[in-house]
Amino acid sequence: MEEHQPRNAFDIPKTFYFESGNIHTGSRRHMRYRIEPKDGMLIVEVWRQDLCYEIIKEREQIEGSAEFPVSDEGFQQMLDFLQQEYDK
Repeated sequence: MEEHQPRNAFDIPKTFYFESGNIHTGSRRHMRYRIEPKDGMLIVEVWRQDLCYEIIKEREQIEGSAEFPVSDEGFQQMLDFLQQEYDK
């Protein structure tokens, strides 16, 4: 059986996933994140509490957010942003 190899440090699907309109949520240790494609952009939101996105959003406790174009370059910029947020 082939061992799972992460796609990147956050194990986020490639650009095609988002071009298809899919939302991705995940976590890496203490940080949680949500990525939503909207109008050709990737909307990224980050928080560090152990609560679901809907509660965090309702309580206005998103700790970081950014937008990147849905492209290979934008994807890499998004990964860089997530790494910077993770390193905080």
